Amino acid sequence: MRSRLHAAFGSLRYLAVSCMLAVSIAPAGSAQAFDWAQQAPVAGTGNERTDGDAVGEPVGELDPGAPIVDRDFGVSTRSAGLDRQVEMYQWRLHRGEYQRVWNAARIDSSDFDDAHRNPPFLLDNRRWWSDDARLDGRPVDQEVLQALGEWRVFRPGFSRLPLNMAATFQPEGDGLGSAENPLQPQIGDLRIRWRELVLPPLQGRVVFRDGAWRLRPSAAPGAAHAAAPAAARGAAAASRSGSSDDGTLSWWWLSLPLVLLLILALWRRSPKGKR
Repeated sequence: MRSRLHAAFGSLRYLAVSCMLAVSIAPAGSAQAFDWAQQAPVAGTGNERTDGDAVGEPVGELDPGAPIVDRDFGVSTRSAGLDRQVEMYQWRLHRGEYQRVWNAARIDSSDFDDAHRNPPFLLDNRRWWSDDARLDGRPVDQEVLQALGEWRVFRPGFSRLPLNMAATFQPEGDGLGSAENPLQPQIGDLRIRWRELVLPPLQGRVVFRDGAWRLRPSAAPGAAHAAAPAAARGAAAASRSGSSDDGTLSWWWLSLPLVLLLILALWRRSPKGKR
């Protein structure tokens, strides 16, 4: 009887050691599998290489190309875009009362009385985009500029202001204004501001395709972060929870031999077990 108990005890001890080795090895293997699932390219996210794509991530900075010029005012910038904003001081009817306001578009005054008619809006708001921007010597699709660019106000120099504009406008704040006294503008006065386009680093945001750098779908404004496939998400959840839905053993079952070994050791220590 004692020899049988020794044999059973030895078998359980061997099984317990094997289970402990499995428990120590399994997490590392699961982590490696999860890392592989995270690093593998996901179709449709812009991380995969496309046919004919022989260029990796960009390494340089954006070259916006030739200066962009607002020829009406001689204002120029070496950024990837130029934006002219024009406002006119005009009448607005609000809750039955006439108010004087700056507005970026002409307010329709056709229903106003004769004393509160707004003059024509003589200057347009305009926006220019670079058409020869390059990155690492290769063209950049204009969609990249429009999607990722940020408009920032800048104060241009007015050394090239045409004479006809110089007779009407003078520097005011960061731009130009037509009011003789900027603190007391009159109906019909204009003020103009310019903004230039600034882009963030484009690494990870563009992919070279069809001869130009183009916007990655995952970098488009409002796009959610690229999601892993359902299988990868399931593997990650199983790795974090310690359980699995595909039939593999859970940690609770792996610990069962250790419990049996403990019960056997206590039984051998008892007076009944020593007989």
